[in-house]
Amino acid sequence: MIPNAQRPALTDDPKIDRYRALLAQTAIFKGATQAALEDLARRLQVRTRPAGSIIVAHEDPGDAMFILVSGRAKVALFGDNGRELTLTELKPGDFFGEMSLLDDRPRSANVVAIDDVTMLMLTREAFAGHLRSHGQTAINMLGELTRRLRRADETIASLALHDVESRLTRTLERLAREDGEATDAGLLLRRRPTQQDLANMVGSCRETISRTFTSMVKRGLLVPRGRALVLTRALLDRRAAAVPA
Repeated sequence: MIPNAQRPALTDDPKIDRYRALLAQTAIFKGATQAALEDLARRLQVRTRPAGSIIVAHEDPGDAMFILVSGRAKVALFGDNGRELTLTELKPGDFFGEMSLLDDRPRSANVVAIDDVTMLMLTREAFAGHLRSHGQTAINMLGELTRRLRRADETIASLALHDVESRLTRTLERLAREDGEATDAGLLLRRRPTQQDLANMVGSCRETISRTFTSMVKRGLLVPRGRALVLTRALLDRRAAAVPA
């Protein structure tokens, strides 16, 4: 958990200009006035955590939300049998922990640092104070929560209605569209996750993902390129044809 020791306010940090620029690009603060960003700068605190550490733990009380400044983190649930389901991966500019501030209930999932991370922390009291003064943040928050709810609906439907190959295809395509580029050969995913990471995202086991991945490579649907991966046009066309109009 995040230590309770006092840390400098954002206004005391020499990197304040960088942080303000990041806040202006964060989904819930987009469109914020300079006055609103200054208000946030007075309320936010800086936190760091090493790779592999749990930033927030499932079912723990939640008294703060966080904006990721650097590094990556993942939102995950762990089963009693040791299995992991990765719900999403967070990158700089993403925020988390806001749900517990809104409904006053425990954390709904774990957030684990993939890399060493730097975050901006907004306590419950600071969050409420900012919302009272800046209603646009509340409107932005509703839009972002709606987007996440739609994503959760898609995940539930995928787990219930689709086989492993279909879920793997959907996951790889989403990752490539978020952090990749279109090429003549198809979609290029610059950084291919490990098979264990893919299994956690898809809701399967590594062995099944390995067999499925190998089969798709042999059929020319996927083309590994070092640490990158190409989702071929044949795969994308087949995926598009399977999506209802």
